[in-house]
Amino acid sequence: MLIRPAMAADAEEAASVLRRSICDLCLSDHSGDAETLAQWLANKTPENVRAWIEAPDRFIVVVEENGAIIGVGGASHSGEITLNYVAPEARFRGVSKAILKSLEAYLSLLGCPEITLTSTKAARTFYIAMGYEDAEAQDASNAQGGLPMRKSLGPKEAS
Repeated sequence: MLIRPAMAADAEEAASVLRRSICDLCLSDHSGDAETLAQWLANKTPENVRAWIEAPDRFIVVVEENGAIIGVGGASHSGEITLNYVAPEARFRGVSKAILKSLEAYLSLLGCPEITLTSTKAARTFYIAMGYEDAEAQDASNAQGGLPMRKSLGPKEAS
């Protein structure tokens, strides 16, 4: 497994991983609802992924195995993790954890004091295990299903 910065040439395969991950692994978030799924997938195109890769204020990584992309991660320079998706066939193999650690290290180097992200219902337990906490009271009526979370990168305060 190799984690590396994404290149524009990765956009098509990366977009495919994003779309397959959402369709197959985030069922608890979209419940197979065609409209919800269409909204979620609308910006997961090769063109948009290429733009994210080329944006100067973003850091996008891919995870490769045997020449195939099996994971995609992204962060904005403001400290928000924007992508952490794994190909269905690579689930439960440490890919998402490797992506997260890579993005956290990058944001730490940028001096971000805190990382924020919007978790899916499917990934919330994973993020809690990785040290994230709910950023605000969860609103069950949130149509996008997004769960705001955060993690401090600053020094731990003594209790």
